[in-house]
Amino acid sequence: MTDRATLLARAREMRRNPTEPEKRLWRHLSGSQLGGHKFRRQAVIDYYIADFFCPLKKLIVEVDGDTHDIEADFKRDDRLRSKGYRTVRFGNGDVIGNMEGVLTVLMDALEEAPDRWVKRQASTTPNPSSKEEGL
Repeated sequence: MTDRATLLARAREMRRNPTEPEKRLWRHLSGSQLGGHKFRRQAVIDYYIADFFCPLKKLIVEVDGDTHDIEADFKRDDRLRSKGYRTVRFGNGDVIGNMEGVLTVLMDALEEAPDRWVKRQASTTPNPSSKEEGL
């Protein structure tokens, strides 16, 4: 097993050098553009590095190239599923050639997944004036 410090360093390097499909998908996920959901890139979860991760929904998004080990992916997904995570996988070709379809599938997965915690709402209570505070 790889230690956490090594995983974090590897994730940092992967963020610096994303694949072309990862760059393209990140353009749609960054800045909470997809339905207001926040995503992280190359997030360390358990002993794995997820390409993209929505913490609120415990949703992992993987963009797989042609050389992916399907059996290892299945074991990883199964382990993470036992901890409450859901993984959605797309091939590089899907991201490059059908971004609209990828985003539709992701939005559906986000809407199906329960929130892990209550979202913070912006406060509607105004701050008291200095006079009210006795200043």
